[in-house]
Amino acid sequence: MAANGGTKAIVAALAANLTIAVLKFVAFILTLSSSMLAEAIHSLADSGNQILLLVGGKRAKRAASPEHPFGYGRERYIYAFIVSIVLFSVGGLFALYEAWGKIQHPHAIEGDFWWVPLAVLIGAIIAESFSFRTAIVESNHSRGKQSWVRFVRNAKQPELPVILLEDLGALVGLVFALFGVSLTLITGNGIWDALGTAMIGFLLVAIAIVLAMETKSLLLGESATKADVVRISGALEADGTKIIHLKTLHLGPEELLVAAKISVGSAATGAEIAKAIDDAESRIREAVPIARVIYLEPDVERAHV
Repeated sequence: MAANGGTKAIVAALAANLTIAVLKFVAFILTLSSSMLAEAIHSLADSGNQILLLVGGKRAKRAASPEHPFGYGRERYIYAFIVSIVLFSVGGLFALYEAWGKIQHPHAIEGDFWWVPLAVLIGAIIAESFSFRTAIVESNHSRGKQSWVRFVRNAKQPELPVILLEDLGALVGLVFALFGVSLTLITGNGIWDALGTAMIGFLLVAIAIVLAMETKSLLLGESATKADVVRISGALEADGTKIIHLKTLHLGPEELLVAAKISVGSAATGAEIAKAIDDAESRIREAVPIARVIYLEPDVERAHV
């Protein structure tokens, strides 16, 4: 469900951003507003990011190979990390560059099409709100009782946090753009347009840094959630087995590696040990279905281990 929900949120965001990007570019051409140009580039970057997430999701489904025996699940993390870089460079740094140029040479929004940026921004806010709502609804399926901050920090599926933060950034950025454009039209001073553009740039840089930090952690390799570790431990100990040590690692958002050393009786036969391991693996998979790769090492129970 998490993967399907992520794809639905991505497609909704992509459709909204492509449409909005075109309208923003038209508004920029008609008015030469730097806020509109920054927002147009922002929407274009977001559209590219959503395509990257879809590509990453498809490539991650490839079957394991001799060169990659644990599969390609982490490709979703790699593409999410690329998204953060694109958002930082193409979205944030470009907006800051554009703002700097406009601060040095501000000009008012003039001509018969002064109303176009306002219409485009209001329409974009409405469209992005629907996209953001879709991301929230799909995220709630896997968020549970976590706060939104903890969900973004703990999520193993990178797509939903990325789309959530991108849509949130898009909505706040549109408000900043509306602020800059409105005050420029009211005062006739282009400095407000430049300030709105700068606010968009700083916002995108901040979101990109958060995304980069979270996806870097996933790339390095994160363990199972505390709840899943408790379930795995309970499944192992259900027949009285003692755990010497237990380690878990996400091979992908929906694929978990479990490695554990367990104690067995010194008088146990090979057949008894093999059956105990098979039964333990079945219990683990029943308790945590994403535990796809399980390695259990038996060790003789000692007084001090």
